[in-house]
Amino acid sequence: MSDELTTSSEQPTAPYLDALVAYAFRGSARFHVPGHKGGSGADPGLIHAVGSRALAADVPQDIHGIDLGPSPTPYERAEQLAAEAYGARRTWFLTNGATQGNHALCLALAPLGAKVITQRNSHASVVDGLVLSGGLPSFVAPEYDAELGMAHGVTPARLGRAIEDARDARAVFIVSPTYYGMAADVAGCAEVAHAADLPLVVDQAWGPHFGFHPELPPSALAQGADAVLTSTHKIAGSLTQSAMLHVAPTGRVDAGAVGRAMRLLRSTSPSSLLLASLDAARRQLALHGEQLLHETLRAIDAARRKLEAIDGIALIDHAFVGRPGVAGYDPLRIVLDVRETGRTGYDVANALRRSYDVHPELATQATIVLVVGIGERPEALLRVAGDVEEVVRRIATGGSTAAIVRPPATLFNEMAVSPREAFLGDAVEVDAEDAVGRVSCESIAGYPPGIPALLPGERISAETVAYLRELVASGARLHGASDPTFTRVLVLAEH
Repeated sequence: MSDELTTSSEQPTAPYLDALVAYAFRGSARFHVPGHKGGSGADPGLIHAVGSRALAADVPQDIHGIDLGPSPTPYERAEQLAAEAYGARRTWFLTNGATQGNHALCLALAPLGAKVITQRNSHASVVDGLVLSGGLPSFVAPEYDAELGMAHGVTPARLGRAIEDARDARAVFIVSPTYYGMAADVAGCAEVAHAADLPLVVDQAWGPHFGFHPELPPSALAQGADAVLTSTHKIAGSLTQSAMLHVAPTGRVDAGAVGRAMRLLRSTSPSSLLLASLDAARRQLALHGEQLLHETLRAIDAARRKLEAIDGIALIDHAFVGRPGVAGYDPLRIVLDVRETGRTGYDVANALRRSYDVHPELATQATIVLVVGIGERPEALLRVAGDVEEVVRRIATGGSTAAIVRPPATLFNEMAVSPREAFLGDAVEVDAEDAVGRVSCESIAGYPPGIPALLPGERISAETVAYLRELVASGARLHGASDPTFTRVLVLAEH
């Protein structure tokens, strides 16, 4: 963010957090929900687990002095400060993760029958949003690394071709960065989308810290995106399930339409703890984000040097920048290529859990992903590097393990009917081998990272069936599948 944005005299405040604390601990008579009444009615085990202070601060919406009263209320001021810190025209706090933001943007930009260009490896919540809105996806494939079985970003050239093929589209949805920390050429994609008079939406869920340190990729808003999602909880210190949705000052995305969608999707009982954590995380990023990130980056450098010296381990990092679909890299993802250990990422991750109680974010056949937080302790990073070293020395077998590679054809599956029609249609369950040629009613993704291999409305190919079976056999978990073993699958009855 620019100095002008992040040095506002109001950024050191946390208006929602401060108002919540003032109410929570002044001894107010609470004749409103929740029923635990600030903790006095809570189970003792819950009090021990989360603490009496957290329960005291667990209050509903519509409390005078927090989100009711003269405008701007503390809640309104908190969202305004977040918009200022990120360079947005309008920011919404989300209490159901970036998923809620994707749903809202689909409702606002892809109403019933409207077409939107969507990156094929978008998070499952984008297609779920199209189920809600009735919008139609026209997919653009990401660049794909067949050696590692890893999808990168969409290139501006490929996006341009997708726009040519879908001239009636109303918006573009892309992802940057990926689960593996690879950032797309957002500026180039914005230029291509805007030349066609289309707004660009960027799922920057994995980059809530982008723009707060010069060694990180710039934020999507700074590169011309018109709406951006940031999962603050993933990296930047807020509580799990909290995120933000930002609409840029460009005017290409109607903030009023997004606001109406948010009112439809937002709980009437949002968690005050989640909202307060977003207010606090914004303050920390705006005031101290650069220094905290600087310290963390130096600690990561030391851990990387140790990891690079381990036989059989290679780092997937800045060396990938410049490959198709990779314009930048986020070092707060430590991605290990374990193929030359002779073991899979699942094997190494399981050994880390059993031996050291280390829990990686993601394991695949070929890789392990370690997610680093904004204020990670240097000793923790060095220790996990040592744990990886010991585990690899103990379990490595030599040789090489092949990655599970997604057949390129599965990135171009036929969309036979709309996601909404398929999801809500008359479904029947059939054996997976009998599903080839039928239309899927399910969104099925290996999880994490939650990238669908099969979507509702897509015609099921033999390649997709084989790929999903290979994922299950390798130990991956299928998210969204009615049958997690992928023995049977739901398909439309009449297609």
